[in-house]
Amino acid sequence: MHPVEIKRGKGPIILGMPHTGTFVPDDVMDRLNDQGRKLTDTDWHIDQLYDGLLDDVTIVRATFSRYVIDANRDPKGVSLYPGQNTTTLCPTTDFEGEPIYFAGEEPTKGEVEERRMHFHAPYHQALADEIARLKQLHADVVLYDCHSIRSILPFLFEGTLPDLNLGTNEGTTCAPEIEQQALQICARSGFETVLNGRFKGGWTTRHYADPNHGVHAFQMETAQSAYLTNEQAPWTYDETKANKLRPVLKTILTMMTDFCAANART
Repeated sequence: MHPVEIKRGKGPIILGMPHTGTFVPDDVMDRLNDQGRKLTDTDWHIDQLYDGLLDDVTIVRATFSRYVIDANRDPKGVSLYPGQNTTTLCPTTDFEGEPIYFAGEEPTKGEVEERRMHFHAPYHQALADEIARLKQLHADVVLYDCHSIRSILPFLFEGTLPDLNLGTNEGTTCAPEIEQQALQICARSGFETVLNGRFKGGWTTRHYADPNHGVHAFQMETAQSAYLTNEQAPWTYDETKANKLRPVLKTILTMMTDFCAANART
């Protein structure tokens, strides 16, 4: 299986989807324990949630599970949130802190590097290529990184996560107009919203952002309770919930498209 799926559009928005994939090579799957084989920390149905929201959009989606390698982690293994619990480049625990490998079967440093080359690097090469392609067409482009997570995970954060978690790394990854308008749209929506809370934008958002040169990056971490029937297997997509959320996401993406178009006219 190819590690990346790409749908190319000519509009200025790229949807990054690093965690919707479920492919695990057989040699890795054989070493995962029962907990690991559940692939619980997948961003379930995020591709379905965003499907059709924006015309002429580019989508870059990793097909591999984050348990193989996390496409939203620094390839050097540097923590995104120093001092806080998190998972690593090649996770050995899940979001509850439970081991996902049989004892002694965790990936070696050499295997981590091999996975980086075969999975992580192609995904990010695709993102970089699509940004470069669209920058030939637009003065400004937006890399919008799509994520979801269970709303209650004591290992990672206290209490219950808000529905919509906007990440701009403290306002450094996109134009202030994008950040503020996105926050206003979410605040008016009725969904509980936070800006740069527990999730401030992962490695993807921070790595590609260059707003002074027209590359804006924005992360949306959505609580799975906002669009799934239950935050547990079989991870059922809830049409009723999703149909309330999708117009909000569409409004945000449309705003970002309009921002890029307005800048092109000035």
